[in-house]
Amino acid sequence: MFVHRIDEDLELRLIEVGDAERIFELTDRHRSNLRTWLPWVDHTESKEDTKSAIRNFLHGYAENQSMTVVILFQDVIVGMASYNKLDWTNKIAYIGYWLAEDYQGRGIMTKTVKSLTTHAFSSMGMNKVDIRAASENRASCAIPERLGFTQEGVLRDQEWVNDHFVDHVVYGMLRKEWEN
Repeated sequence: MFVHRIDEDLELRLIEVGDAERIFELTDRHRSNLRTWLPWVDHTESKEDTKSAIRNFLHGYAENQSMTVVILFQDVIVGMASYNKLDWTNKIAYIGYWLAEDYQGRGIMTKTVKSLTTHAFSSMGMNKVDIRAASENRASCAIPERLGFTQEGVLRDQEWVNDHFVDHVVYGMLRKEWEN
């Protein structure tokens, strides 16, 4: 099982079905903020919906196509991050993430994404890490910008989020850039 301690307060751990109650509680408590950017929020109406999603995440992990982790801050789940897709042919890891509002602004997500990026290059042999965020989601865009990712473009009307399309900003980091 994947477990990675980032520092004394922060740890990443492969998601488990037993995490469903806490993840649903976070989703429900922060629903109004999360639904602005994440289309799955409105379809997550119960702990059972969350369990079903976790089973799908674990299937993707077993098939070596993705990896979803919980973010633990001081041993409490505060969000999630993932390699949404692992493209082994082209050696690209696609990272996604969300964090409960009351834990934002503490550097948690920057450290998480930095750790996942390093892991993708050093342990998985990836050549590129790709992050896509809604162009209006400044907090989410700030993470790859802070870590020195290159903005590679904007995908217009890329995702239907609840009642409208949103553009995605595409950020990329190459292994040779990260190592420098």
